[in-house]
Amino acid sequence: MLKRLMKLAALALLAAFLLTGCLDFSAMTGGTVYLKCENRQKTGSFKIRGASNKIASLVEQGRTGPVVAASAGNHAQGVAYAASRLGVPATIVMPKTAPIAKLQATEGYGARVVAAGDCFDDAYAEALRICEEEGATFLHPYNDPEVIAGQGTLGLEILSDLPYVDVIVAPAGGGGLLAGIAAAVKQINPRVQVYGVQAAGCDPIARSFREKKLVVAESGSTIADGIAVKAPGDITVDIINRLADGVVTVTESEIANAILLLIERCKQVVEPSGATSLAAVLSGKIDVRGKRVVCVLSGGNIDVSFIQSIIERGLVARHRRIKFTAIVVDRPGSLVQLLQVIADAGANILAVEHDKLRENLNPNETSVHISCEVGGKEHGQALIDRLVEKGYPVEVE
Repeated sequence: MLKRLMKLAALALLAAFLLTGCLDFSAMTGGTVYLKCENRQKTGSFKIRGASNKIASLVEQGRTGPVVAASAGNHAQGVAYAASRLGVPATIVMPKTAPIAKLQATEGYGARVVAAGDCFDDAYAEALRICEEEGATFLHPYNDPEVIAGQGTLGLEILSDLPYVDVIVAPAGGGGLLAGIAAAVKQINPRVQVYGVQAAGCDPIARSFREKKLVVAESGSTIADGIAVKAPGDITVDIINRLADGVVTVTESEIANAILLLIERCKQVVEPSGATSLAAVLSGKIDVRGKRVVCVLSGGNIDVSFIQSIIERGLVARHRRIKFTAIVVDRPGSLVQLLQVIADAGANILAVEHDKLRENLNPNETSVHISCEVGGKEHGQALIDRLVEKGYPVEVE
């Protein structure tokens, strides 16, 4: 099967984006960190690779009829664009909860978009119904040999750009990207280590790797919606379990921190799922000291309205923002005194909110919720210590 994947992968090569070295991340980890910027790929993610390879394979067989896909966003755009370029009609079924930006982008690439259900499973069921009704071909987002091979072209590009790479780290949702990279890279250079990363809130591939069997997650709660796949593929899991060197998980805060660092240090806008690879390396989940490591930034299709929330999470995780509640006596001038203590400590006040209805408050007390910008963990702790020293009961959120 691996020889077949490699043959198909060779047919699916797309224009590559050069690897970008990052001195800041290298200093933070002790390794030499490179970024594979699939967030700058056409349609904003790696998904165009597998979609192009699958549809090209169908056309090569003379199957030019309509295709149908189910996706929350990235696979949808990849299929829509590839189908348009190859002259194949496409219908994409997306959950009603999918970001409007992704829905509009999918329509902009020429596909018919159908909104159905509140999650991927609902959209998947509707896509299968449409396939049966219209005699169309269903394009699975990850559990398909041609799709896996297309994603594997990313691994070939890494080896071409950086022949002496030691470690490749890639996000894992359904497993197509990780399986494709592992299949391509391990056949060419088995020395290279290939790791997958999942969000801790949805980690069936990590559990499948540990237990060496297909595991389905019960929930998919994570900000990394692009890899929140509860049921990975049996084909992808089999390849990953045999060829990958490990699959780790990262927390929501670690993901948010990685997104913020990418914006600040590299001027790269990356979606939460795409930042998990860097999050794993920066958090030490994968030891890259003294090694040349490539972190695959798998996509950049993040909703603009969501960026602010992610930045807030990242700033809190890096101790640049601190939120706390202080209790003050409910009398004129008490709030001014509290704010003066904060100002004298060198913190920048961002938001203040009164709450006189909080439980366990005395009738003459008021709860004040405050958000501040501070210079780091030590500065934040010094602020809290100063407030306590001044007699304010403080609760850090």
